[in-house]
Amino acid sequence: MGTESASETRLTSYEASVPSFEADKRTAEQKKIDEWLPITSSRNAKWYYSAFHNVTAIVGAGVLSLPYAMANLGWGPGVAILILSWIITLYTLWQMVEMHEMVPGKRFDRYHELGQHAFGEKLGLWIVVPQQLICEVGVDIAYMVTGGKSLQKIHDLLCRKNCNNMKTTYFIMIFASVNFFLAHLPNFNSISGISLAAAIMSLSYSTIAWAASVHKGVQPDVQYGNKHSTSAGNAFGFLNALGDIAFAYAGHNVVLEIQATIPSTPEKPSKGPMMRGVIIAYIVVAFCYFPVALIGYWMFGNAVADNILISLEKPTWLIAAANFFVVIHVIGSYQLFAMPVFDMLETFLVKKMHFKPTWILRFVTRNVYVAFTMFVGITFPFFGALLGFFGGFAFAPTTYYLPCIIWLAIYKPRRFSLSWFANWICIILGVLLTILAPIGALRNIIVSAKTYGFYQ
Repeated sequence: MGTESASETRLTSYEASVPSFEADKRTAEQKKIDEWLPITSSRNAKWYYSAFHNVTAIVGAGVLSLPYAMANLGWGPGVAILILSWIITLYTLWQMVEMHEMVPGKRFDRYHELGQHAFGEKLGLWIVVPQQLICEVGVDIAYMVTGGKSLQKIHDLLCRKNCNNMKTTYFIMIFASVNFFLAHLPNFNSISGISLAAAIMSLSYSTIAWAASVHKGVQPDVQYGNKHSTSAGNAFGFLNALGDIAFAYAGHNVVLEIQATIPSTPEKPSKGPMMRGVIIAYIVVAFCYFPVALIGYWMFGNAVADNILISLEKPTWLIAAANFFVVIHVIGSYQLFAMPVFDMLETFLVKKMHFKPTWILRFVTRNVYVAFTMFVGITFPFFGALLGFFGGFAFAPTTYYLPCIIWLAIYKPRRFSLSWFANWICIILGVLLTILAPIGALRNIIVSAKTYGFYQ
């Protein structure tokens, strides 16, 4: 992941042009506001906070759709894209960790602050904020659907006699009620316990998913060829699967905000403990993603559901437990992705609109946000298609190639050097993903909408 000596020389000269320490010119009022905002209010996180925050952010509901993505891609392209995505996203995540304190004495605590440093105050804001918001709000909407459907699955598994059928809408509302409560935790460190539980749950239900698949065995008449009967169906399915895989690597949108909670000094910058946590997180990601994707597809072939747990019915208690673990995990993930959104909203209201930083403002703002994601999730509960659409449209830019563009804009590595080639390859692949993946997902949403009645 290193750059060439030429780019290192440019980096040294770049740093030399910046004062070693920037004077804190904030007023007492500005300091008070920063101490109130979610991202900058606490900087005493440990390195292992980075590990489980990143596991919670990356290993989400997307892992359950990976066997379905494999069914649309096929063995060769599926394995290649899965491995390539793991390598590329680890590389771009390393870049963001490195750039967090690229200017000595200054920390880019938020993704948009890094964008503003690279592209200018206004342009950087317009480039980063819309993409980051689409990503984080999109994740929370998808997790509303995931949490609700997992609760419904638990109900259906455990209550098979003398039970009334309940609408998915009600289960999404039940899931949302927990998030209405947890949304009022003030900052990242206050949700560290929830995030740790969510990380453990993600590893647990991923293990259950592939272990239960092995227990069920290869299904009779399993098929691994073209999933769809038409060429158009296969093409759109392939594109949608690209978005599913992109959705599975979503942690970049909160990585700078996570790193902002780690203490930093000139002697011990935050990138050391942060990267230690990232490496551990990515090892856990590999242990979760590859067995679920490959074993799930191997056992069920083209018949696998867009959520692998739906394809598993027995043993009943184990599948119910796995769905319960999913619910716990997406509660933690929801809060993790909501926190930067809360920070943006509260920063805008306090610094731009000049509202007072009070608990009433926080109470109203956060409740409105949770209600909004619940409403959209209830209205459009197309789980698989939502993953593909948001994966291609939102995650590919912020995860696969925006860090590379910022790296090239700031460090300016020598043309045709290893760093230059690596970044341009990521940019080209990421742009293709951004263009192609939403096409397949949008087609799936349209097909699903034909047979869907709202608020069922």
